[in-house]
Amino acid sequence: MKNLLFKIKILTAFFGLIIFANAQKVGVVDTDYILDKMPLYKEAEARLNAQVATWQTDIQNLQSDYEKKRSAFENEKVLLIGDQLRLREKEVTDLEKNIKTTISLRFGTNGEIETLRKNLTQPFQDQIFNAITTISEKNGLGIMFDKSNNISVIFLNNRFDYTEKVLNLLLKGTDADPKKARNKK
Repeated sequence: MKNLLFKIKILTAFFGLIIFANAQKVGVVDTDYILDKMPLYKEAEARLNAQVATWQTDIQNLQSDYEKKRSAFENEKVLLIGDQLRLREKEVTDLEKNIKTTISLRFGTNGEIETLRKNLTQPFQDQIFNAITTISEKNGLGIMFDKSNNISVIFLNNRFDYTEKVLNLLLKGTDADPKKARNKK
């Protein structure tokens, strides 16, 4: 009985998928590929990476300074008394707090890196979304999947891959426009 019930559920799900597939036209796009082909996005990504490298260097310098001061404090601790001891200990502790605060402000959940990434990449994401919407409406698609976002695409017929159409729409009229490049030759 359980086996029969299981088979009925499988058949129902299968026919449901067939009905759903017939009711909706589906397309696939690769946003990672599109971003890789957009020169302005690459420039924004390079600026972001350069800023991150600068911040990492600043933090490494702070940590190096902290290690030197902590080591010096540990070595001279026995020679220091009263206010000198408290002052040096506070200096080391403040430096440690400064490092933690800097890391949190720059790389934390709502840190500067997230704000910068959003400011640099959000316009491109919006452009891609608008282009995908335009292509979807133009081709009567009900669903558009992004194969770069960890969906498992085992097989994809090229007629359902709209990546190049979205990319061409985004690059239309720019220096990276394939048609513009052909006309220059």
